[in-house]
Amino acid sequence: MLNKTELNPASFLLNGVPGLEDIHIWISFPFCFMYVVAVVGNCGLLYLIHQEDSLHKPMYYFLAMLSLTDLVMCSSTIPKALCIFWFHLKKIGFDECLVQMFFIHTFTGMESGVLMLMALDHYVAICYPLHYLTILTNPVIAKVGFVTFLRGVLLIIPFIFLTKRLPYCRGNIIHHTYCDHMSVAKLSCGNVKINAIYGLMVALLIGGFDILCITVSYTMILQTVVSLSSADARQKAFSTCTAHICAIVFSYSPAFFSFFSHRFGGHTVPPSCHIIVANIYLLLPPTMNPVVYGVKTKQIRVCIVRILSSSKDTKTHSV
Repeated sequence: MLNKTELNPASFLLNGVPGLEDIHIWISFPFCFMYVVAVVGNCGLLYLIHQEDSLHKPMYYFLAMLSLTDLVMCSSTIPKALCIFWFHLKKIGFDECLVQMFFIHTFTGMESGVLMLMALDHYVAICYPLHYLTILTNPVIAKVGFVTFLRGVLLIIPFIFLTKRLPYCRGNIIHHTYCDHMSVAKLSCGNVKINAIYGLMVALLIGGFDILCITVSYTMILQTVVSLSSADARQKAFSTCTAHICAIVFSYSPAFFSFFSHRFGGHTVPPSCHIIVANIYLLLPPTMNPVVYGVKTKQIRVCIVRILSSSKDTKTHSV
């Protein structure tokens, strides 16, 4: 008969990156730098979109959703990881672990969903430019954004109950920097088959569906762009999609590596590599998205230059 402590441990110990404990302090520096860039960049984008009337358009509303999602996603993991690396604060309460798990998986699903919505936005803008503003009205944007968030919440909530029901009698050390669903479930001596199957099902429902929509959208976009008679029009259409394609690459590349290496890599990929890639998966998109959109999007560049110029002129006049 399992006692209450075995069913619900009071806390877990997050062990960081297994095998690389001696260089945790060195691993922390790029993590910290990327996190600072992510927070400053995404907060800057949100402020810019809020302040500038010229950015009050569907494309930038979706970009604001992406920035907000990125902020929550990386802030759910990196501060705790830095506490592990710098101060050896490895302890995390059982309920706190479940909350972290919920936020991580909900907002990674939200990230994928927003990228899908942005692909549909580009599809409407390029294939139906005359009807763009009548199709993507503010109420429509609010509804699809809420549905994307709700999809993540409803699909991830079962993770919490599936994890909480398990008996934990294989210790309380999680060889990770955060509470990933299967990393926690593997500490159980119960049957985790349902957890594994449901996790795969959610990955297919969210990732598979979103990737399919993105693929179909860009196939239609490519057909439309190729049919354009003007070379300048084709160039403009392609440049519109560049930043979004970069965001897709930054988001899905580490996700695919992590997914396939876990299932097919066996013992060929060391655990430390799994953990580092799992962190990059949550940190790289929030770091790179504001940089890419700031560089590749002309309207954002113009707004940034104007704000910097006005602040410089203000300082000059004050002197």
